[in-house]
Parts: sequence; C-alpha cells; structure tokens
Amino acid sequence: MTKRNEETDNLQPNRPRAKPLDALDRKILSALAEDSTRSYADLGREVGLSAPAVHERVKRLRATGVIKRTSADLHGPSLGKDFLAFVHVEAAGWGKTEGVMEMARLPEVEEVHAVTGDTGLILKVRMDCPEAMEGFLWRIYDMPGVRSTRTYVVLSTHLERGVQAGITPELSQGDNLK
Repeated sequence: MTKRNEETDNLQPNRPRAKPLDALDRKILSALAEDSTRSYADLGREVGLSAPAVHERVKRLRATGVIKRTSADLHGPSLGKDFLAFVHVEAAGWGKTEGVMEMARLPEVEEVHAVTGDTGLILKVRMDCPEAMEGFLWRIYDMPGVRSTRTYVVLSTHLERGVQAGITPELSQGDNLK
C-alpha cells in the first residue's frame, strides 16, 4: 500500500504553455467535439490544412491540456439509467466534504460542481430508478456536515453537450445589460 501525501494529491503535471487558440484550432476542436473519430485527412479537408498539419495541431492541443481526453458519449437510457437529476447539497463550510467527494466515485455521479449561491455543491446524477435516487439521497443525508439537499428531476432534455470551442463575442462585450 502506498502512503498518501495530501500536499501532492491534487498536483497536476507541468504542461507546455498553451499559445492562444486561433480560428483553425477552434475549427478543429469544434469538428472533434462533434465526432472525435474523424481522420486527420477528413479534418484537414474541412479546415483547409494537410493531414500532417492537423495532426501536429491536435498533438499540441493534447500536450497543452486543451484536449483533456477522447471518450465515448454514452446514452443513459440505453444503459438502463433513465432517471436524471441534479442534487443541490448544502453542507457546513464550503460543501466539498470528504464524504461527498467519496460519492463522486459512484458511476451514477456524472458531475460535481462547487457553486456560489444558496447551495455549495451541485451533483449531476443518473440512476436506473427513483428508488436508487432515494438510496443515494439517504447516503448523502448520513454524511457529517450535510445540512440539506434539493433534488431537481429532469423530465426531458433539450440540449446536452460537452464544452464547445466556439465563442460568442457579443456575450463578453460588457453591454449585455441594455
């Protein structure tokens, strides 16, 4: 058994400094976000570069951490996980307790976010049935420091996607409150 070092548990490896993304990087990233199985030749045709040039850009985007990983986007209901909910957890202190982070290891927990507002954490969870959700909530209630939860059950999903490479310039102009 290896000894844990709490001072270094959350350290990330040094990555090469990322240069600012240009329009071609964003086009490549958008295409990969849509379908990460595309060949470099196919991507190159779409963005106007050679396959080796696209490959070099993708290597750089991986090395600098812009592309964190390549993964399959699984369909919850096809896996028997029809019950999607967002659980707001109010806990003593900031809310990120050891117990809640332990719960993050469960395959039903898809996301954990520390947030501002009237709650400290938001969990995105996907279960197979309401009874499983109830069991999950009982586990949370049993944790030290948890004061309350609010659960929002999703009735239908109109958009669900990962991070997009595009930026809407008008949103950061500062004149949105007119």
